[in-house]
Amino acid sequence: MRQFFLKQRFLFLFFLSINPFFHFAQMSLNWTPPIDIPILLSGTFGEFRSNHFHAGLDIKTKGREGLAVKSIQGGWINRIRVSTSGYGKAIYIQHFDNTTSVYAHLKKFAPKIEAFIKEKQYQKESYTIQLFPKSEELKIQQGELIGYSGNTGGSYGPHLHFEVRKTSNQNPINPMSYPLEIKDTQRPQIQNFYLYDGLHPDSKRKEFPLIKKNDSVYTTAGIHQEGKINVGLRLFDRQDLSYNKNGIYKGIVRLNGVPQFELKMDQLSFNDSNYINLLIDYEEYAQKRRRIQRFALHPELQVSFLDSTGSSGEMELEEGKSYQILVEISDYNGNNSYIEAYITGTEATQTAPDNKDWIDPSLDYLFDYEDKSVYFPPQSFYNPLPLTVENKDNRLVVDKNRYPLRKPFEVRFKISGGDSLQQKQSFIALLNDKDKPVFFSNHQKNGSWIGKSKTLGTFTLSRDSIAPQIKPLNFKQGQWLSTYNYLRIQLKDDFSGIKSYRGEINGKWVLLEYEPKKNLLIYNFEDLKFESGLHQLIIEAEDQVGNQAQLKVDFYRKNTD
Repeated sequence: MRQFFLKQRFLFLFFLSINPFFHFAQMSLNWTPPIDIPILLSGTFGEFRSNHFHAGLDIKTKGREGLAVKSIQGGWINRIRVSTSGYGKAIYIQHFDNTTSVYAHLKKFAPKIEAFIKEKQYQKESYTIQLFPKSEELKIQQGELIGYSGNTGGSYGPHLHFEVRKTSNQNPINPMSYPLEIKDTQRPQIQNFYLYDGLHPDSKRKEFPLIKKNDSVYTTAGIHQEGKINVGLRLFDRQDLSYNKNGIYKGIVRLNGVPQFELKMDQLSFNDSNYINLLIDYEEYAQKRRRIQRFALHPELQVSFLDSTGSSGEMELEEGKSYQILVEISDYNGNNSYIEAYITGTEATQTAPDNKDWIDPSLDYLFDYEDKSVYFPPQSFYNPLPLTVENKDNRLVVDKNRYPLRKPFEVRFKISGGDSLQQKQSFIALLNDKDKPVFFSNHQKNGSWIGKSKTLGTFTLSRDSIAPQIKPLNFKQGQWLSTYNYLRIQLKDDFSGIKSYRGEINGKWVLLEYEPKKNLLIYNFEDLKFESGLHQLIIEAEDQVGNQAQLKVDFYRKNTD
């Protein structure tokens, strides 16, 4: 079997070598959809998320978990990851055409994959795990069942996250290039049209109401504007039969017919997400959760899906001259919407801001107070900024969340003398928008609590003296559990959060699947076989500041085998 597998791979690579015009998209003709229901999308490729560009498609699963997920092509599993965050339970399958498909947020894996993973989890005594199987260990046929859709990891509802990547560099490719049957006759929706007077985060923004000319074209009243301008839009796209507001595929800004800016989501690099905050109005999103997409190239912007050698999207208007701005927004199916804006250049009246006291992003800055400090290393910011740092009683106010950061900065609070238990339970907290403390860091170094943040805001010291809660949900002390398939246990911490947990039955480690969104641990009795009789379950948990809790429950179980 191994020789046949290697021979097939050799023949495929040989075929590629003698066919220079062969493209991976041709392989899509030999392709199985990842799920056997009509494809409806709750997320599109490249759309803007809170801290990243979406690397795949989110396929709706009718609000349910447990739908069969299949491999789109033959190949072998080259990576498996189980995590309580991010992609949750995820499978990566390498194919013969130099692509890798990814299936994430799964509820569970197919039996042969599940058995492979559980063996490794019990060896490492860890639920969270990352594996890189060899090519001969987990071979997969086209259309083979690989798992079941779910809601694990950083998912906010049942769905299948599906990706296609180039195997050579792991750059995600737009899966819409494959023959997915997605009905889409709807044009992208443009909600608001803005002009900015610069690329700085503090640049002024002005909205111009849109007037609908027909089904695809919007216009504005006559605009009189001075100096340099660039475009910002609130917009979304939606497919037929799905009401989710998804991202667009392509956007072009033209000035008098000449392209000034073009965005096209055919493929991404994961490094692109480091710069996502330069392509939105960051303060508007951070403070009001309203995303305005910027159609302009910041000088520090480095993303793979934009041509940084072309025009920047910043357009200079001359007094007395007339201009037409044409904005074209498209989805992958070629549905288009347009804005036609007519502008007359006016006399420049703006004066340059007085920035002599602004911080220089090329330098480092230390704001040191008696009991607390904040340190910004060089290149923490993208622009010179009028940053404000204040020491207010027990709070360290590091401006507010209005500027994007390139690098994290360091926050320190001095550890004062006093009760050792209180010190152990204390930590640095970041105050949220409701002025409530949220766990930030309890790392101690050189007599201080210390942490690194990539978000400006207000920091203070807080304390968590309450241990996690561990509670049986479907069983109780001394109960016979011979007919039970699963144990369900509640695990939650209301403040700093769960750091670690461990479960044992009769002194032997057992696999407890953890779902933080539901504060739930689950043990499957099929994992291990015990002798009939009395058993003891012990679960221990620790929160982020070291508070510990323990659950001990005796139960009886007859070995049905």
